[in-house]
Amino acid sequence: MTRRRGRRALASTLAGAVALTAFGLAAPTAAQAADVPAPSAHYDMSHSGTSLLDVSGNGRNATLTTLTDSSFVKVGQNDDVLRFKADGYASLPKGLVTATDNNFTVEYTVTTQTAANQFGWVIGDGVGAWNTTALGNHVFVNPRSGESAYSNAVLSGIRVKTATANGETRVPNGGGLNPGFSTLTLVGSGQTLTLYRDGVQISTVTHTNSMSSIIPSGTTLGYLGRSLYTGDALLQADVTDVKFWDVSLTSDQVASSMPTAAEKAASTDGIIRLDITPTVLGSNPSLNQVSSNLTLPASSNGITLTWASSNPAVVSTSGVVSRSISSDTPVTLTATTSLGTTITLDVVVKAPNVSADLNAISLATRTTENLPLAVKGSANGAAITWTSSDPALVTPTNAAYTAPAVGAADPYAGGGIVTRPAYGAGDKQVTLTATATLNGQTQTRTFQVTVAEKGRWAPDAGYASAYFKSDSDEKIYQAATSGNDFFTFSPVNGGNAVITSTADTKGLRDPYILRSKDGDKYYMVATDLCISCGTGWGPAQSAGSLKIEVWESTDLVHWARTNGTNTGITINKPEAGMTWAPEAYWDDSLQSYVVFFSSRMYADSAHTNSDNLYARVFYVLTRDFKTFTYPPASWQDTGYARIDSTVTKIGDYYYRFTKNEESGAASVLEAGKDIFLERSKVLTAPTTQSNWSADPNSTWQLLDTRMTSLETGQSGEGPEIVKLNAGDPNNTAAGDGYVFLVDNYSAGGYRAFVTDAQSIASSTQANRLSQRAEWNVRPVGGLPTSPRHGAFVSVTKSVLDALKGWTNVAAVASTTTVSASGRNVTANVDAADGGQVVGTVTFSGGAWSKTVTLSDATATVEVPAGVTGVTAHYDGYTDGLVSASTSSAVSLALDITASATTRCVTGKVTEVITVTNADDATATVTITGAYGSKTVSLAAGKSTSATFTTRLASIAADPVSITAQSADGRSHSSTVTVAAASCN
Repeated sequence: MTRRRGRRALASTLAGAVALTAFGLAAPTAAQAADVPAPSAHYDMSHSGTSLLDVSGNGRNATLTTLTDSSFVKVGQNDDVLRFKADGYASLPKGLVTATDNNFTVEYTVTTQTAANQFGWVIGDGVGAWNTTALGNHVFVNPRSGESAYSNAVLSGIRVKTATANGETRVPNGGGLNPGFSTLTLVGSGQTLTLYRDGVQISTVTHTNSMSSIIPSGTTLGYLGRSLYTGDALLQADVTDVKFWDVSLTSDQVASSMPTAAEKAASTDGIIRLDITPTVLGSNPSLNQVSSNLTLPASSNGITLTWASSNPAVVSTSGVVSRSISSDTPVTLTATTSLGTTITLDVVVKAPNVSADLNAISLATRTTENLPLAVKGSANGAAITWTSSDPALVTPTNAAYTAPAVGAADPYAGGGIVTRPAYGAGDKQVTLTATATLNGQTQTRTFQVTVAEKGRWAPDAGYASAYFKSDSDEKIYQAATSGNDFFTFSPVNGGNAVITSTADTKGLRDPYILRSKDGDKYYMVATDLCISCGTGWGPAQSAGSLKIEVWESTDLVHWARTNGTNTGITINKPEAGMTWAPEAYWDDSLQSYVVFFSSRMYADSAHTNSDNLYARVFYVLTRDFKTFTYPPASWQDTGYARIDSTVTKIGDYYYRFTKNEESGAASVLEAGKDIFLERSKVLTAPTTQSNWSADPNSTWQLLDTRMTSLETGQSGEGPEIVKLNAGDPNNTAAGDGYVFLVDNYSAGGYRAFVTDAQSIASSTQANRLSQRAEWNVRPVGGLPTSPRHGAFVSVTKSVLDALKGWTNVAAVASTTTVSASGRNVTANVDAADGGQVVGTVTFSGGAWSKTVTLSDATATVEVPAGVTGVTAHYDGYTDGLVSASTSSAVSLALDITASATTRCVTGKVTEVITVTNADDATATVTITGAYGSKTVSLAAGKSTSATFTTRLASIAADPVSITAQSADGRSHSSTVTVAAASCN
């Protein structure tokens, strides 16, 4: 609870007042100070629970909605400030202003750099749309407007709806706030509204309305921080003092009543201190533990800051922190404001300790990706080298590494490149040792890392998509094709959003999905931006997020933050105005992912300049989508606005499609708001101009421009290029087909062109892809409904099925077959999706069994003698991705058949045994009966007959045994019976 107090005395009790304020505005002298009537309510931002306390003594407390203790800060001369962050408002009670006449005064002390459709305060109730009766009549002040006619100026007015019009009368534009806290006083007197800024009149207007048409009949008079217009944002501003009178103050009383210039300057300094401290700190944990460079902003809250250092050798006036000191060193940094005040920050620069660089290293304990084995410490800049217990598994630092002449240098100097064990081989362990050296200190630290086996490969059998829908629906949705046809998309998850942001700006746009280099994981990055939250496009570009939102998944159904927390990852520097449309691509030479994004870049972190603010493209590197190189490197800066790049690789070249963000032509780029194509052999090669003749070995060569608008009739952005799967009916006979997509953002979303690798690669200034007869936009249809700037990616059948059912990946069915060659039995296991199969097969026959590990989906075993039939059971694998199956039995006996008959020879019975070898191997056959035994060699597919003379005129039935053996170890044993016979 903040203690209740009336800390700002009215002017009649002031000891004196300055003749010239720190804001350069005239104020009454002590002799001129006017008597000011007591206010009907005074809110000095003292609060208790959900009450904003009225310190006038009249007991008219306001009610806080979703504003908590954390919304209030104490600054200056023990001054409470309510920091409205578009996260709540206060409801004013009735009685502050009455409907008896048109006379009232509202004094409002505020500072804000946010220009938006917002109300600082309003008298009136009833939230509704423009020109409707649902919208209550009202009088209001917006301290900083985003409307073009009042851009960055104070907007105030009165509204009483008539039968034919909205009925709003606005006070003319009289300018904006003074630097720091300004007091805006609106006085209603009869049919006149007069607006004062820091005691000086800046505008006035007459009107025909009556407060009796405005004052609500209910218990709520109005609001602080809430607009009555549907769709307007809640207020973003710092408010330190608000007073209401049910009378009209004179100009002298207005000047006398407001907080003094000294009070406002002190509060302004306090707010600046609060706001700049996180910026100054950068990556340092606190001002008492400084080891990395500080960021000293050139301005804050519209106030210029000039910095001085008590020890520039330790902390320079540009924030550079020395790492050559031998002991902890205190330094005082002083910011002199353009108001003439000073703000001091006491810091302690910690002496470098090599252990801090080692302790700052974070490696995954199990990895599917190359490892970010940095060679420079993040805490103190120590030199770090890495060794590996198994260089074939994870490479160590390459002492001989040299940076390439063009493009990014490998920040890991050849270290950390992982060779994953084959699928089915199991994970492997490695010990990595980091040795850090700094200022003569050397220490080591070891890391145990498990290198994951490769994931299961299966052919791609469909496609998935991720996208957002509109400026009013900034969530991530997904869709999937019905099969292996790109133009058969339909929503998944019942058409509901897949990810809704509850962090950062609470908006998600421009999702991009990248499949990992090994194909068994997906990464998704998205823009942290919420236009529907009330952010205007101007502020979104000038003060937008420095973060990207990042997730990973193996099935595109279950997504997890790569950083393990519900927040984005800061990859941009404070000088940036926004971080838009992040995408990523694998760089073969760097063995890392390149994440690129569009940004407006200011001269300093305070964003003080208004020139050279065209969008350009930057990149950072990552191997795990958790740690990123810093600061971002310039990738595309031609002096013209560029955004929304996407990349594919064909042969030795990377091909890049980008949007010309200019409203018209940009140098040789023929049309604004359209797509152009470039190529380079070096993904990270910088681009400083659009050039048809550029050398693609060292930069990016222009290949095409104005690629879509002539076909679609619309402006386009968010290009995507997708390689078609084998078997897709849209693919070419050569299997090199591509779909190119462009987001027609004002006309329903993505449209598609079908092309191929050769057509893309052969585009030149004289023979441009977009000017060929075959470059035609497809009819609308087959893509996700209303997709805005998103991503399209190939998926296997199991992932496709999981997406469409919005469930876990199910095991793929398998079929096991066996064949025998002699005593060797071979099992083959096939997955229904044509993908890899690993694991074990258990062979069994009778009481015998043996388990064998599959190799290339095949397992062979030698079956011991005596086992005549074998089945094979595929046991599956630990990942459970392919289901078990059992073969039919295979026989290991020779295929020998026999028949018996008799004949009479000279009155005696003769037995005739006929044996047939239906097998594919020669067999040694032994025929044994009561009247003799014979052994013959019987070729494959042949028959032979053996005769036995009985010398008897009649015989009883005689069983004859047939045994056989082949050279490959198989055998046969059977009995044939000679029927009783007589020759009498």
